[in-house]
Order: sequence, then structure tokens, then C-alpha cells
Amino acid sequence: MFHLGWFLGSGFGIQPWSATNGDGPWAGSNVHDWMKPDIYIDLAKNLERAGFDYILIEDTAMVEDSYQQSAETSLRRGFMAPKNDPMPLVPLMTRATNHIGVIPTVSTIQYPPYLAARLYTTLDHLTKGRVGMNVVTSVTDRVAQNFGYDRHLDHDERYTMAMEWIDVVKQLQGSWEEGAVVADPEAGIYADHTKVHPIDFEGEYFKSRGPLNTIPGPQRLVPVCSAGSSMPGRRLAARYDDTMIAQLPDGPSARKYRDDMRALVAEEGRNPDDVKFMFIATPTIAATDAEAVEKAAAAKEWKKSDKAVEYNLWNMSYTSGGRIDFGGIDPDTKVKDIDLSKQNGEHTSIANLFGGREEQTLREVVSTSFQIGDMGLVGSPDTVAAKMGDLMDEIGGDGFLFYLPTTRYNMAMVADGLAPALKRRGLTRESYTGGTLRDNLLQF
Repeated sequence: MFHLGWFLGSGFGIQPWSATNGDGPWAGSNVHDWMKPDIYIDLAKNLERAGFDYILIEDTAMVEDSYQQSAETSLRRGFMAPKNDPMPLVPLMTRATNHIGVIPTVSTIQYPPYLAARLYTTLDHLTKGRVGMNVVTSVTDRVAQNFGYDRHLDHDERYTMAMEWIDVVKQLQGSWEEGAVVADPEAGIYADHTKVHPIDFEGEYFKSRGPLNTIPGPQRLVPVCSAGSSMPGRRLAARYDDTMIAQLPDGPSARKYRDDMRALVAEEGRNPDDVKFMFIATPTIAATDAEAVEKAAAAKEWKKSDKAVEYNLWNMSYTSGGRIDFGGIDPDTKVKDIDLSKQNGEHTSIANLFGGREEQTLREVVSTSFQIGDMGLVGSPDTVAAKMGDLMDEIGGDGFLFYLPTTRYNMAMVADGLAPALKRRGLTRESYTGGTLRDNLLQF
């Protein structure tokens, strides 16, 4: 069996809202209702019915303006803004469900460790142990400038800082020993003070006395998720992650990635089986194989449209950390003539977009390449289920993280079409056996 997750890639932000943007005809009332909890609660209910482990909520706290040196495209098309804080959404989604986990994103330059440790422990209580934390370092200078920095830290230093950040958070979450809470009303003793300790942490980036001023949640240490593919990002994941997001084009490359990461986890003295690697995919599913192939072909053709090219250039500008304005480069410029070394964002993502395409023009790259692929998952529900099983056998294990537009149409397609086909083949869980997110991840 393998695990399933859903990437809410627009965060608690504007979801698909306009067919002219390529969102298709199933956006419903998203343009007016994205800031309300209803669609996210529906998502959680549907995916729990489908047996998913968790929903990962993206977050980015800025209005992107590196593309053509203006926020016009971001705001006109609703790219990455508007967006609400995901934290208050978490207990609403878990209140309406019983098993599925929710993993909101936390940035190490936005949340001081004490605030994050207290917030996630509080959410652990409110969700009855179904919260995780997706730790990111943030990408652009604009995010950093919203939190008091002049420019963002260099890529590798961000991960050094993030590892120290996680250390502080974990120490704070562990500052109450097992048995510290006595809760004896007859004796009039709530907590044993000898089992509650300051952490007195002082590092290169953070300083915190502790202890945490709330009791441990059901999971004590909230499960950690991350998505870094560079070596510093991989080292962070190997040391701390309970689940890691990975983006690879096919089975062989995913197999190598998973094998390499499991070796790094073992080097950290941890059991590789305790870390679940989730491979991002955007499956194309329809009632029949023929319809799905036609749908995938239409999506591929749409990538050549002006709207799609604009998005891809915009996204590349953001992914560079805001350091390269791809909207200001002649689209007929060859990749080899573009100085990609200026970027300070997602190094691996940029390398994957442009690697081996040096002789192509920027126009050729943006009209044929998006960051996320389908890993060959195109077909009817039963066909895609079979392909997922074969692909996971090739990879060696763990699971998939679906990245699809958040519409009720897609929810039904997955929960009522694909999920039953997966269960019939014995590929995914029939039921949940544990009570927490950590239990779900370790169920198999």
C-alpha cells in the first residue's frame, strides 16, 4: 500500500476562479468564496473519504512584483495573492473530519521559534493530534522585507538557519517531561515543576529561554514536513522530516531520489522507514482513457497560449527568488545567454526547468515546460490506479502528493472515481487505524 496527500498549492488563497485563466468550467463561486471555509472543509471531507493521509497548505506572505517589475500580473490574475493566514483554517477542517491530517506551512523567517512551538502545540490540541508543520525558508526578498530584512539570506544559509529553528522548536515542545502533568484535583496539584525545564537555547540565529507555557499535545513533537531538493534541503529533511515532498519526472529518477534520501536518513541515525516520501503528481483523469488522453493533449496545447506563457514567465521570476525578471528578457533569447546564477530562490526547480535546454530559447522552454508533471498518470480511474501501483512498485514505496486545482469537480473525481479503484486493488487504506497524523504516516 502507499500513502496519499493533497497539495493545496494556492494555500488559503484564491482558488481557480476564471476559465479565461485556464482554470476550466468548474470554478463555481470561488472568485467570491475563496476566503470562506466551505470549500476547504469540503476538500477535507472528500479526501478523508478517499483515505488520504493529509492536506498540505502552501503559504506565501507577500505580493509578488519581480515579473516586469510590477505587481500588475500577480493581482490581475490572482497569482499568489490574495492569500489568508492558513493557521485559523486548520481546526475548522479537522473539526469537520475525524482522521485526515492538515499540514499548514510555517516560514522560519516569519515565525520566531517560541511562537511557532506554542502555535503548533495549540493546534495539536485543537485537532486532537492531526496537525503537522511544513517548514519552509521562504524564497524571495519581498517576503523577507515584510519581516524586517533588507534582502533574503543566501540559499544555503537559509537552511542552516532553518535547522537551528527546528532544533529550538523541538526543544520547546519537549520542555515538559512525560508525567509533568499531574492533574490531581484532590491533592490540588496540576503540574510537577521539577519536570518542566527551561531550554536556555542560544545559537547563531535564535535565542530562547523556555519552557513552553502550555502542555504537550497528543503528538508531543508535531510531525515535520519539508520540500527542499538541494543538498542543504535534503540534509534538513534527513535530520528532521516525518514526511518529505519530492518532485521528480518519472519512476527511475524517483527511485534514485528515494534511495539516496533513505541513505541520508540512516546517516542521521534514524530509521528510514519512519520518513514517508511523497511524490508530486498532477494526474489527468476522465471517464475513459480516450477522454483523458484528449484532456491531457488539450492541456499541453494550452501551455503554448499567451496566458500560459505569461504564468510560466511569472512563476520562473518568483522561483528565482525575485532576482531574475524573466518578463524583461526577449523570449527569443537562448537559455545559454541568460545569467541564471543571479537567482537565489529554488535552485533545484530552476535547474530542472532549464537543465539540458541551453540551445533552446526562453519561448521554447516556457511553452513546453511547467514545474509539475503527471508522471504518466493519464487515463480512466482504473487505468490511473493501475499506473500508480506500477509506478510505486518501481519507486519502492511511500506515496503520492496530488497537485490539482481545488475544485469540487476534482474532489469528486478523486474521491468517487480514483479512490475506489485504488482500494479495489488494495493499493490504499480501507480505513484509518490510528488517531493522529503520525499514526496515519506510520500505519504502513
